[in-house]
Amino acid sequence: MSNVQYGFYVDASKCTGCKTCQIACKDRKDLPVGINWRRVYEYGGGTWTENSDGSVNQDVFAYYTSLGCNHCSEPVCVKACPTGAMHKRKEDGLVHVAADLCIGCESCATACPYDAPQIDTARKVMTKCDGCFERLAEGKLPSCVESCPMRAIDFGTMDELRAKYPDAVQPSFAPMPNSSVTSPNLLMKPNRHARPSSSTDGKVLNHSEV
Repeated sequence: MSNVQYGFYVDASKCTGCKTCQIACKDRKDLPVGINWRRVYEYGGGTWTENSDGSVNQDVFAYYTSLGCNHCSEPVCVKACPTGAMHKRKEDGLVHVAADLCIGCESCATACPYDAPQIDTARKVMTKCDGCFERLAEGKLPSCVESCPMRAIDFGTMDELRAKYPDAVQPSFAPMPNSSVTSPNLLMKPNRHARPSSSTDGKVLNHSEV
């Protein structure tokens, strides 16, 4: 059994919320409206307060997070799947859906705290980020990585990513859950405004896009 595990690195301090990664991902598989394997979340909060002298104080903040499937080491989607359709590949650790076994029950989607599995209503099967495994076989990077104009996303084995980005951490920032839930294979450099997963300081500001 291979011990190789692929994953993503995201530098949230560079992400401008342009959504190029999201569009490149959709374009690769010609995904229908409503299915986004990679999504860019805008998280923000704070208030403006007018003082008695007419001056204004504010603690407003916002930041972006590009998020897809994290091909977790403890994937709750795999545990929730009743047919074995959702599975973790031995050769690279990527979590895939076997469409011929999928019954479209959406148990995986209910279990996943990252909203990675999404139903294709036309085919009645679940879909999700597959790590661009065909591109990897050709020596290419995932389309989201190659498309990012800020070079804020990277992909490789987790050993490679840890060596390349020694200051990166496992994400426990809003709007994501604490990394202890599924052990995601995702490393991040947080935005300077990042709030912890349990924070109530802000909210997702672009629900219609994610």
